[in-house]
This record gives sequence, C-alpha cells and structure tokens, in this order.
Amino acid sequence: MTTAYDAQPSPSLGPDYRKVWASAAASNLADGIFLVALPLIAITLTTEPALVAGVAIAAELPWLFFVLFAGAIADRVDRRAAMRNVQLLRVAMVAVLLLMAATDSLALWMLYAAALGLGIAETFFDTAGMSIMPSLVPRQLLDRANSRLYAVELTANELIGPPLGGLLVALAIPVALAGSVVGYALAALGLTLVAGSFKPQPRPGSSSMFGDIREGMVFLWRTPVLRTMAIIVAGFHFADAAVFAVIVLFVVVPGPMGLDEVGYGLLMASFAIGGLAGSVLVEPVERRIGRARVILIVVLASAVAMAIPLVTAEPLPIALGLALLGVTVMMWNVITVSLRQRITPDHLLGRLNAAYRFFGWGAGPLGALAGGLIALASAAMLATLYFRRYLRDSDLDVAELPQDAATAAEPA
Repeated sequence: MTTAYDAQPSPSLGPDYRKVWASAAASNLADGIFLVALPLIAITLTTEPALVAGVAIAAELPWLFFVLFAGAIADRVDRRAAMRNVQLLRVAMVAVLLLMAATDSLALWMLYAAALGLGIAETFFDTAGMSIMPSLVPRQLLDRANSRLYAVELTANELIGPPLGGLLVALAIPVALAGSVVGYALAALGLTLVAGSFKPQPRPGSSSMFGDIREGMVFLWRTPVLRTMAIIVAGFHFADAAVFAVIVLFVVVPGPMGLDEVGYGLLMASFAIGGLAGSVLVEPVERRIGRARVILIVVLASAVAMAIPLVTAEPLPIALGLALLGVTVMMWNVITVSLRQRITPDHLLGRLNAAYRFFGWGAGPLGALAGGLIALASAAMLATLYFRRYLRDSDLDVAELPQDAATAAEPA
C-alpha cells in the first residue's frame, strides 16, 4: 500500500511558502515577546495567583467560544487576506496597550482585555494558517513544509522571543510592547506580498454559519483517527495550562526557583531548543519506529516533564524536562497536522481544524483554572494512553487514503 507519506520531497517549497514562513517568523517573535511580557507585567500589578492565572485563562477562552466561527469563516474567505487582517488587528491592540503603559495608565483589566482580544485573533489566524498550507505546497511535501514552519515558529516564539521579552521588560514595559508591535507589522507586510487567491471553492448549496460548523464537527466525529487525536490533545492542553498558567510564580523571585525576569525567559526558551531538535529528528524517527510509537513517546515524555517540578526546584532538571517536551511535541505536531491536511478536503479544512482545536484546546481554560496542580496535570497526560490504541500505524495509513476521506465526509 502506497500513501502520500511515502513520497519523496522535492527540493523547493516555492516563493509563496517562503513569504508565509518569514511572516510566521516575525509574528511568532512578536508573540514570544508579548506572552512572556504579559505575566511579568501582571505580577507588577498583583501578586494574587488567581489574578495572574486569570490572564492565561482570558487568552485561552476564545478556543471555547470563537474557534468554531473562525473555522467557518476560514472556509468562506481568502485565507491569506484573513491572516494579514488579523496581524493588522494585533498591531492596533498592542499599540493601545503600549500607549497605556507609556502614560503609566496600565491596569490589570487592560491585560485581561488584551489577552482576550489577542486570543480571539489567534483563533482566526491559526485556523486560517493551518488551512492554507495545502494550497501553498504539494500534498507530498506537507510534512517537510510543516516541519520547517514549526521550527521557525518555535525558534521565534520560544527561543528568541522569551529571553528577548524578559530583557525588554527589564528595560521598560513600553519597550517590550513596542517590540511586539513591530513584529506583527512585519508579519502583515509579508502576507501582503503573497500572490494569488486562497479562497476555497464552496460546495453547491452552502448552508448557514451554524450549518457549516456542524459539517466540520460531523467530519471530525466520523473520522476515528482525527477524533482520537483531538481527545489526546485535550488531555495535553489541560495539563499544559495547569502547569504554565502560574509557573511564573514558581520561577520568578520570590518563588522557590528564585530566577529574575531574564532567567524566566531563558528557562522558557529551553522548550524551543528541544523543538528545534524535534524538527530535525521527526522524519528519521518516524521512518524508523513509526508514527504510532512516536505518539506513545509524546504522551509518556510529556507526563514526565510536567512532573519534574514536584520533586525539584533546580533550574537544570526543569529546563531539561522542557527541552524533552519540546522534542516530542514538535514530532506530534508535524505528524498530526500533516495528517489532518491530507485527510480533509480543502473546503472543509478550516472547519475541521477549528472543531479539532475546539475539543483539543478547549480544555486549556479548565487546566488554567486548576493552575499549580502539577500531579493532576501529569495524571491527565497518562490518562490519554488509553486512546493511543486507536492510533496504530495501519489506522493512520488507511485514514490517508482519498476514498476514506470521501467516505468520512458524507453527511450524517
């Protein structure tokens, strides 16, 4: 049996892909600066753990309340234009926050509003971004394209952005916010330079917005491989949010690790170092042990990494755990996102990605509410091992066959 996964990649991904790649680099650098700056700014306004965690909750809530609409819209409009417009909106939102900080008028509720607004923007941007990729590169190059894209996103968002964000906050809060404004503006420019139209062809008899959303959810539910992966992602994001919503209080003085703002950014960057390694290793490891075993390793490694703060507050083992987490999460992302893009028809891809993230990422706010319960986070990851038995290599190969995708797409 031959699948698209077995095909050999061509040497070039094309100029439009490179423009999207460069735009992703600028956007994720801005994200990395902002997402580190946000909790550091929050702890200058309050030391209450619940209020600090509330900023993370505000950023996660849109994945419950807006992502399904983002998917329906991504299947109705030019996806490249939607991505550019979101970047322009981000420029405006962070610029307002910058103005408030520069005039010493910043308040905690403004951080909540900014986190919520940027979270809404992220649902639209990420959904359109994952859905545009099959229109940029051939089907057989999706693993390679996604691997390179995630590598630059991690480098900018987790490796360069966090320490830079910590350094800029240490200099001045307005300086850090200005860095994000510049990054989002450059990302908008890069997307403007991408040629052509990326509006999917609608099927005859398009339904209402809610009908469109239902079609995407039905496709997810009736495709067993995708449904199972969404359940596993839900467990991961519950655990991830439970740990990282309040980790700044554990890491930064007067927390037990005792690091300063720059040290916090460097610690968070260790995840990106592992992710870069994962982007290089994913193809040879996948060929050697198979995709199903990679998924098993991801779950086990994630549970171990998240449990490390239970036994030590030393920076080195925690940094090594984050690096291990980066390796395995990168492998998971490349394999599963490429699989979704191959299985799903283009006119449904936005809604499928949205439905997948609704169930998968929608667990994030619940995890943030459980912030600090590290043992619960590790248990949630281990619980997902039950569903791994539905993701055998044979299941993944069969799901990629075009006739299976067409069958799964039939209305209920």
